[in-house]
Amino acid sequence: MSSVANPVVSPAAEPKISQQQPPWLSLAWFFGLLVLCYAPVLARLVQQWNNDEDMGHGFFVPVVAAYIAWQKRDQLLSRESKPNYVGIVIVIFAAIQMYIGTLGAELFLARTAVVEAVVGMVLVMGGTHALKVLAFPLFLLCFMVPLPAVIYNQITFPLQLFASQVAAFVLELVGVPVLRDGNVLELPSQKLNVVEACSGIRSLLSLTFLSLVYGYFFENKAWMRVVLFLATVPIAIIANAGRVTLTGILSEINPDLAHGTAHTASGWVIFMIALAMMVLTHQILNRLYGFFTRRFASTLEKASA
Repeated sequence: MSSVANPVVSPAAEPKISQQQPPWLSLAWFFGLLVLCYAPVLARLVQQWNNDEDMGHGFFVPVVAAYIAWQKRDQLLSRESKPNYVGIVIVIFAAIQMYIGTLGAELFLARTAVVEAVVGMVLVMGGTHALKVLAFPLFLLCFMVPLPAVIYNQITFPLQLFASQVAAFVLELVGVPVLRDGNVLELPSQKLNVVEACSGIRSLLSLTFLSLVYGYFFENKAWMRVVLFLATVPIAIIANAGRVTLTGILSEINPDLAHGTAHTASGWVIFMIALAMMVLTHQILNRLYGFFTRRFASTLEKASA
């Protein structure tokens, strides 16, 4: 009698779990060399963050970018890293750019070279996959570099004029006599000069950075993130014009309120209002999107019925 042996069934192969660990030693070496090579540039950059109120958000930029990069570590380790040595070319180019910028006292060139060097470092260590995954936090690093003086001056002066025009119009509406001469407001009690610090560039730079971070954490739709980023421009400009108007009204009550601590505090209050306006804009747009999406879906159902 012939017997048939039961076939031996081999257990299903378990999926391989990536045991890759971040290359801590290589990261430490690259980061240490980067800090060492760019130490003079970084020192002056941090000094400007500390002294220039327009760039106060600079301290938070590398911290937020590093946190977002850490959140993406699983995506980075999901593939075996394949170094792309084009990154070495970028690192060398950044070093040359930093050297030229230092010789020519062109701070913007020297400082953007730091960001370029970080991009080259990511490309060398992780390849194009790492560069794609970390594209957003790398882009955020651009916000830690102050605008070049040429662009800064081109932006601030029109903003000064706009803020003074809006302030003059509103002050006349509320019954405060005002004579505007460029960015100077002549009030009964004193003369207000809408200087660069009151142009709105400070809130504009900080608010655009915050809009990107807010959109990343609280919005999944790419187009909505873009809209939020663009919406910060008119929000910051309008909010700052409101600050200048408020300063003019308060100065008629007490001239001391147009200067010092009260003026600084009003700037923080207006910035928080602008931030709230950005969040409110996001909520309104989301509700409108949901409303029109449901209407469109119901129309399609009726048409197919």
